[in-house]
Amino acid sequence: MTFLMTFLAIQQPPVTHPAVDVCSGSAFFCQVNYASLTATLVSIALTILLGFYVASRLDSRRPGRLQMVFELLAGYTRDQLRITVGHAPPAIAFPLALTLFMYILIANWIAFLPLPEPLAPANTDFNQTLAMGVVVFLAAEVYAIRTRGVLGFLHHLTRPFDLPIWARAGFTVINIIEEIAKPVTLALRLMGNIFGGLIMLWVLTVMITSLPVPYVPYAVSAALVTVWKLFDVFFIGTLQAFIFFLLTIIYFGQAVEGHDEHAH
Repeated sequence: MTFLMTFLAIQQPPVTHPAVDVCSGSAFFCQVNYASLTATLVSIALTILLGFYVASRLDSRRPGRLQMVFELLAGYTRDQLRITVGHAPPAIAFPLALTLFMYILIANWIAFLPLPEPLAPANTDFNQTLAMGVVVFLAAEVYAIRTRGVLGFLHHLTRPFDLPIWARAGFTVINIIEEIAKPVTLALRLMGNIFGGLIMLWVLTVMITSLPVPYVPYAVSAALVTVWKLFDVFFIGTLQAFIFFLLTIIYFGQAVEGHDEHAH
C-alpha cells in the first residue's frame, strides 16, 4: 500500500513550469524553464539514440522489425509529400516531418513513466510546442517564397482570385491571420491534449484517493491511472504526434497550393 501511495503521489500533474534566472535582465531572455528543458533534452537524446540504433542495425538482406517499421514510415512520408506538394518537395520537408514525429512520439511516450517532480512531459509546456510550430511555419513560408517569389507569395495572400480586387481586401486580412495562426494552433493542439491528460491524472489520483474509505481508493486509483495512461500516452500521444506530422506536410502543400495553375 505504501508503494501505491508513493506511485499515485508522483502522478499529480504540475500546473506551473518553474523557471530559474540564468542572467540579470528581462525574464523573457534570462529565465530558463529547467523542468521543461530537462524533459526536452531527455526526449532529444532518446530520439537520437533510437536513430543511431536503427542505423547501426540496417540490413538490406534481412531487415529487422524495427527497420521495417522505419522503412514503412519513411515510405509513407515520401508518398504523402508527393501527393500533398504535387511536385518535388523541398529537401527539408522529409527529415523535418519524420524527425518531429519521432521526437513528439518519444516525448509523449516517456510520460508513461512516473516522472519525478518537478519534471513533466516536455509537450505540456507551450514554449516547447510553440518552438516546433514556429520551425514548421518558417520552413513552409521560406519554401513558399522560394517557389512563388516574393511578389507571387504576396499575391497569394490576396486569394480568392475570382473576386474583384476591391473585394479581396477583407480576405487578404483573413489570409494573413490564417498564416500567422498556423504555429499557434499547432502548438496549442499538441500542448492542450498532453496537458489535458495530466489534468485527468490529477482527477484520478487526488479526488478518488480523498474518498473516506481506507485502502480501497488507492487500489482503484492505481488501476484507473494505469488504464488511463495506456489510453492517453500510447493512443492520444501517438495520435497527436501523427497529427503534428501530417499538418507539417499539409503546410508545405499549402505553401505551393495553386502555384502551377496560376503560373499556367
